[in-house]
Amino acid sequence: MENRIRTIANEVAAYSASDKQGVEQFRLSYISKKGLITELFDEMKKLPPEEKKKVGKILNELKQAAEAKLAELNEQLERSTASSIDLDLTLPPVTQTVGNQHPLTLTRNRIIEIFERLGFNVADGPEIEDDWHNFSALNFPENHPAREMQDTFFIEKNPDILLRTHTSNVQVRLMREQKPPIRAIMPGRVYRNEAISARAHCFFHQVEVLYVDKNVGFADLKQTLYHFAKEMYGKDIQIRFRPSFFPFTEPSAEIDITCLICKGSGCNVCKHSGWVEIAGSGMVHPNVLRNCGIDPEEYTGFAVGMGIERVTMLRYQVNDLRLYSENDIRFLKQFHTVI
Repeated sequence: MENRIRTIANEVAAYSASDKQGVEQFRLSYISKKGLITELFDEMKKLPPEEKKKVGKILNELKQAAEAKLAELNEQLERSTASSIDLDLTLPPVTQTVGNQHPLTLTRNRIIEIFERLGFNVADGPEIEDDWHNFSALNFPENHPAREMQDTFFIEKNPDILLRTHTSNVQVRLMREQKPPIRAIMPGRVYRNEAISARAHCFFHQVEVLYVDKNVGFADLKQTLYHFAKEMYGKDIQIRFRPSFFPFTEPSAEIDITCLICKGSGCNVCKHSGWVEIAGSGMVHPNVLRNCGIDPEEYTGFAVGMGIERVTMLRYQVNDLRLYSENDIRFLKQFHTVI
């Protein structure tokens, strides 16, 4: 057996390979589980104990030599491959592909730009919120349906903590920390336990608009929204106000604009009505002002909450808001510039 080991050792030392197939053949022949060295180890188990020690030493040396030879062959192959590559250093470099912003980011930035020109500041707040800032301070009764689990993601171990359902929690914090006049917008992500469809998702983005000062009236709200709609969608856009109810505003109204996807003829986005709701609005309820330490006898204000996804759908004629979160590069590459 010793003679056989020495013969194989000579073969290993003399082996050469000029390509990847040759290197792989060496590995299969000598080092793999079915190679010659493995066979020798199996045969060694049958030897008498007094011979195992002597043969085992020689066999281990052969195994180490074969592994070193394999590393040497791989290194030689890498060097020969690198030297054989034909490079033309006079060729111009490949132009780097510049990425583009997400359509929701483009719309968010445009909304901020429009309101900043009107004197509104940008404010931010936490996405994980407590019940008081998300509901109670905003005049939600304890038995209001929005408090139920089908609408809100509550933290299981602490039912007082939740994922905010709107960015209105930021206006509460802002009014408690800052004295009027207050003129701010609050963009951010919100969460609701809703079925995912072309018109709804369990997470989405909102922009809250808040203006609190002396003698602020509903006319200020209407003119602000008229200006926003025409700046965002063009001077020919049609807008309408519909009476509505929100616990935190009184009076309240929902704002619709002409569906820009079907041009008013009817589609699944506008539910074949020709109109699409983009925001809810109203005068800040006196109870909300009191909860935030502002005297409703001295100050009034209006608030607006709009969904960025919905605004973006109409801005870019996208008929399914699920596309915004699927990260399909074919969809995202379409938004290189602001329309």
